[in-house]
Parts: sequence; structure tokens; C-alpha cells
Amino acid sequence: MFPSFAKYRQSFLIGLQSNLVYRMNFAVRGFFSLFHLAVVFILWGAAYSHNESIGGFSFGQTLTYFLVMLVMQFFVGAFNEDYQISEEIRSGLINQFILKPINYFSYRFSIFLAARLVTGALILIPLLVAVPLLKDYLTLPTEAWRFLLLAPAMMLSALIQFSIAYCFGMLTFWFLEIQGFVILSMAIESLLGGQMFPLDLLPTWIFNAAKFLPFYYQTYFPTAILTGRIEFAAAIQGFGIQLLWVLLLLAVNQLLWTRGLRRHTAVGG
Repeated sequence: MFPSFAKYRQSFLIGLQSNLVYRMNFAVRGFFSLFHLAVVFILWGAAYSHNESIGGFSFGQTLTYFLVMLVMQFFVGAFNEDYQISEEIRSGLINQFILKPINYFSYRFSIFLAARLVTGALILIPLLVAVPLLKDYLTLPTEAWRFLLLAPAMMLSALIQFSIAYCFGMLTFWFLEIQGFVILSMAIESLLGGQMFPLDLLPTWIFNAAKFLPFYYQTYFPTAILTGRIEFAAAIQGFGIQLLWVLLLLAVNQLLWTRGLRRHTAVGG
């Protein structure tokens, strides 16, 4: 057990060093996200100009939702892991993991965690600029259980995010290009993951259906917990569905890895 932990701890540290090299890129991306937040402020400010609440939530609650959603994307979102995995398969670098006692999923996930640690820390820098300007609008619930459930919800969300990216990367065993799959997934995630608007503003039947899809649990679920858009009973039920998606995606990824290796033709490594 401990030797295995040491292996992935080392890959985590390597991933941490690699991502720190590009820290300025991530920091710039974080500052550009402030423009997105400014657009959100203007558009939703206009929507609330003649309404005290929309969907039962005030302007401050909605603005807080988008701010937390932005931070959540930097802490648990998959950026380009699918393309990295795809490139390792195409180039033959995947070969080194076939004969060595290293679990490729665990190796890539440890690097993913290192990357999210860097991007999550760097998004806090532009927040130092945004929060003082928006402090009069921001509001968070005070129930202790929300903060207690946040960390496990984020970890499961990260597993779902990475597992979906890993799945698309594995498709390189069958397809030369995965860009179409990735773009389609990103479009669906933007809509059903709550990035474009809070999902509880959707018609009830669509919102209820979305709760059974993995996109709901990528960033919306932990964001909704922290910002008060779901209550305790719904959060517990959501954890059950979120865990089921994690297990299902892990099984699918293992299947893709096993089947993919059978048809793999090495071109390097």
C-alpha cells in the first residue's frame, strides 16, 4: 500500500512542478475570468432591475452563485487532461505504463490533482480584486453542514470531471481525433452543469431530469450546496447519485482501457 502511495505521491509532485512552470498562464486566465464576472454582473443586474427576486433568489445570491461557480471550475474542472491522454496514446508514450506496475488512471489523476491545486490557488489572486468590489452584494448561507459537505462534494466532482476527460482520452484508441467529442461534452456541460445560468431556473421537469445526469454533479452540485440553492435532504440524495456516477464512470474507463489496449498498435516509446 505505502509503496503504491509513494509512486503516485511522486507523480503528484512532478505534476505540481510542471504546472508551476505555467503559473503565469493560469494566473492570466484567472484575471480574464473577471471579465466574465463583470458581464454576469451587468446582465443579471439588468434582469433584476425590475425584479427583487428571480426563481426565489436575490441578485446578491445569484451573483454569489456565479462567483462560487467560477472558483469551483478552477478547483475541480478538467482543462486539457483529455488531450494530454490522447497525445500520450497517439505518440506511444502510453507503452511505458503497460508493463510497469503503475495504474495509468491513478497516475493521471494524481497529476490532475496537482494541476487543480495550482489553478485553484491562483484563482484566489483575482478574487482579492473582485471580492472587495462586490462585497456588498455577496451572501452565503451560514449552516455549518454546507461547509462540512463541501469538501467531499468537490472531491467527487473532481473525480467525475477527470473520469469524463479520461474517457474521451481513451477514445483515441479508436478515433484519431477526439476534439468533436470534447467540444460536444463542453457544450452540454455549460448548459446542464449550471455554468450559463443556475439550473433551478429551468422548467421543473428538465431540472429534475438533470439531477440524474453527471453534468449536474461536475460543478453545479458543490456550488449549489455552498450557495444555498439546495437543502440538506436534497444534498444527501445528491451525494448518493454523485457516488453512483463516480463508480459507473470508473467502470467505463476501466473497460475502455482494457479494450483499448487490445487494439493498441505502438508507434513509439
